[in-house]
Parts: sequence; C-alpha cells; structure tokens
Amino acid sequence: MNSVIEKNQHRRSLTTMDLAYTALFIGLITICSWISIPMTIPFTMQTFAVFVAVGLLGMKRGTLSVVTYILLGAIGVPVFAGFSGGLGVLMGSTGGYIIGFIASALITGAIIKVFGKKTAVMFFAMIVGLLACYAFGTVWFIYVYGKTTGAIGVATALSWCVTPYILPDLVKIILAIILVKRVSNYVKL
Repeated sequence: MNSVIEKNQHRRSLTTMDLAYTALFIGLITICSWISIPMTIPFTMQTFAVFVAVGLLGMKRGTLSVVTYILLGAIGVPVFAGFSGGLGVLMGSTGGYIIGFIASALITGAIIKVFGKKTAVMFFAMIVGLLACYAFGTVWFIYVYGKTTGAIGVATALSWCVTPYILPDLVKIILAIILVKRVSNYVKL
C-alpha cells in the first residue's frame, strides 16, 4: 500500500516538475521574443528559445512550451515580439512563422529523440525544423498578403521573409546548440 502511494506521489512530482520546466521555457520564449536586435530588418531571439526548449526539454515538453506560448499570445497575453498578443497577430501575414514554431519543435524534437543529442544531429534537426517553419510561414504569408494586399510571388516572399533571416537564424541555432550542450552537462531536465 505504501509503495503505491509513494509511486503516485513520485508521478505527481514528475508532473509538477514537467509543468515547472514548461512554464520556465514559456517565460524564456517570451523574453526572447521581446529581444529585438536592430539590423536592416530587426530580428528577435524566439527561434533560439524554441530550439533551446526542445533541446533541453525534449520533444514532448519542448513542444508543450511552444504551444502554450502561442496559446497565451492568441488569447491576448503580450508574449509576441513588440509586446504584442492576440489573434490578430497570429492571423496576420507573419503569424504563420509563429505557428510554424510548432512544426519546428515537433520535427527537431523527433529527430533528436531518434538520433540523440550529438552536435551534428542537433544541428541537422534544428536546420530541418527551421526549414519547416520557413515553409509554413512563407505559405501563410503569401496567402494572407495576397488576400489583403495583392498577389505576391514565392521569390518575393522569400526575399522579404526568409533570406534576411537565414544568417541570424544559423547563428541562433549554433548558440542554442552550445547552450543545450553546456546545460545538459550539469542539469538533467
């Protein structure tokens, strides 16, 4: 009888820890979305935080962090870039890139889960996850922009929404891998 109670308490504490880590990484993604690095086209650190969340928490908890972050933004909590929130942001022309973070988390997490946390595997997983985000976001952008402003070609959409972010996103991936490797050496999440 006591062992059953102990197992149930242990399960609850794991669930509590899962929720605590999820909340911590929702906060990290939010803070990173507020960090805007001024360039010709400013960019945020959201992608970095998404990859760190998945790299440290794994596919299930990392994706839960991303989904919850997006849901908080959808109901109006100002968690998105520029301290914005609401369905209008998600339904806007660049909202597909935010929703694309879910695909990034799932794909990156799945590849890491299957092949492990070797540096090359994580780099490959994050690149594939980023490409999925780019693809989803660009299709969304073309659709929404086309409905609100006028038709736009794929090449133009890519030149506006993807090309300027490739190099910064590669740097964010490298930083995310370094952080995941360093933290994983000391803390098991």
